[in-house]
Amino acid sequence: MKKLINEPRAVVDEMLEGMVAAHSGLRRLEGTEVVVRADAPVEGKVGIVTGGGSGHEPTHAGYIGDGMLDGAAAGEVFTSPTADQLSEMIQACDGGEGVFCVVKNYEGDVMNFETAIEMAEMEADTDVEYVVVDDDVAVEDSLYTSGRRGVAGTIFVHKVAGAMAHRGADLAEIERVAEKATDRVGTMGMALTSCVTPEKGEPTFDLGEDEIELGIGIHGEPGTERTETMSADEIAQRLTEAVLEDLDLESGAEVATIVNGMGGTPLMELYVVNRRLQELLEDRGLETWNTRVGDYMTSLDMMGCSITVLELDDELKELLAAPAETPGLTVTEG
Repeated sequence: MKKLINEPRAVVDEMLEGMVAAHSGLRRLEGTEVVVRADAPVEGKVGIVTGGGSGHEPTHAGYIGDGMLDGAAAGEVFTSPTADQLSEMIQACDGGEGVFCVVKNYEGDVMNFETAIEMAEMEADTDVEYVVVDDDVAVEDSLYTSGRRGVAGTIFVHKVAGAMAHRGADLAEIERVAEKATDRVGTMGMALTSCVTPEKGEPTFDLGEDEIELGIGIHGEPGTERTETMSADEIAQRLTEAVLEDLDLESGAEVATIVNGMGGTPLMELYVVNRRLQELLEDRGLETWNTRVGDYMTSLDMMGCSITVLELDDELKELLAAPAETPGLTVTEG
């Protein structure tokens, strides 16, 4: 295993130190693996927070900043943060208007967030609401979930919730738009290779040179179907058709899309996938209002991609277009 690390057990701690050193708008809560806005809590605004296992960068702390998140808790690689740390994060981001949590649908994340919310409500009298994102159309249940997994569609939920909070919306309004985005988004991913976790030092599953895995998650778990290697166009078609079948969109609908790299895929190849994705959407009579191509929610060094489609309305378009400035995503006015 060749990786730019020191001690495997120190990876998350050292990553967070380096992230905070690189971005002046971030600070770390002392003695924790929690990163928050440097000016947190922001008075008079609902705090927007999230968290989950490390290894998905720029998710989670990469989306902290104006117009998106106020805080993010980092667990060990592919492991949920503890309830104690999540509770500290929630309390640190409460500017008096409450806190809204965006939770990916993995059993550890959901359980620890629910416990953390109870702790924050009891210890600090913080008003907290949350949404559970379950956009992965590949599986109904998995090794890590009851129900569908939360994957790259979560980025859209971060964005709309963050934009609403920036406007001064209350918890109920933020919950409404977060639920709307969650209900309208679908994702499916695939892998050309497994990922290698720092502590294990070897692939999390075996995949032959002439094989690919469809329906993978973001924790190195194998997918739902193993097939022979396909062309980029064939892969894009399989992923896109699965997502569109789930969303059941009418011709003329407007969508936003993400072609997301899993951490080890050249941008060149992601653009090739996006080329076919946009052709397929046009063939279905769908109009792409906005598309993003790059690494947004990764699985360490896995080679592969996921395709996310979000059905839009005027409100979601306005929220997605609202300015945001974070290490992992910047949206400028105009």
